[in-house]
Amino acid sequence: MSRRPDQRPSRALRGRAGRMQGGRGSGRASTGAVRLWGRHAVEAALLNPDRRHRKLWATREGVASLDGELPSDFPLEWASPADLARLVARDAPHQGLVLECDALEDVFLDEVIDGDPARPVVVLDQVTDPHNVGAILRSCAAFGARALITQDRHAPPESGTLAKSASGALETVPWVRVVNLARALEELAEAGYWRIGLDGEGTATLAEALPAGSVALVLGAEGEGMRHNIIQHCDAIARLPISSAIESLNVSNAAAIALYAVATRESE
Repeated sequence: MSRRPDQRPSRALRGRAGRMQGGRGSGRASTGAVRLWGRHAVEAALLNPDRRHRKLWATREGVASLDGELPSDFPLEWASPADLARLVARDAPHQGLVLECDALEDVFLDEVIDGDPARPVVVLDQVTDPHNVGAILRSCAAFGARALITQDRHAPPESGTLAKSASGALETVPWVRVVNLARALEELAEAGYWRIGLDGEGTATLAEALPAGSVALVLGAEGEGMRHNIIQHCDAIARLPISSAIESLNVSNAAAIALYAVATRESE
């Protein structure tokens, strides 16, 4: 049975666990494994019942920093900080923890579009930087977004870099990868979502464009923005009211501000 998007994982650290129906699609290593590092990313993965864990390399200080105890039969290998540094990206802050696990299984659009209309979805059009996507996942978790939707091909794979930037949100925010982003936007419209594309050239501000119901926030890659076909599939194009002293915001910052605007729209 699939885990509900708003269901929090058990607080007991566990080893091998059940899978959800549906991870994150392609773009992963051919072995289907990912390597995560850093306390927040590793701890969230250990607490996620939808993860299958292969092996944890750790220092004793790293394990002591975890919230909970590892099962006695968990595949754990003690390692020095220098050993761990050889397992991760160059200069990656592993914090004494490196976890190898299976990539999450696919989440499908129809699993996330029905639900609380107050919870938006975020749609990314060819945003490929894993730091930005990870930061956007973190903002999605912070402001209660229902899901992140990206293309299958033009998006970063699940990785340690992305998970570190997401600070645990990779495990709690459903990430839907689709083949055709325009078609996904059509399905969102059919499900009652008002699709708002964010662009500095929008005539209305985001606050002016926000409806009371379900919202899909659509953001494009930095510099290039949304593609024409994606703009054509938006119900409104809106801008953030930033000062003329700066040309634009980083896409992850723009997503965070937009999510805050949605979260506070009814209280203003």
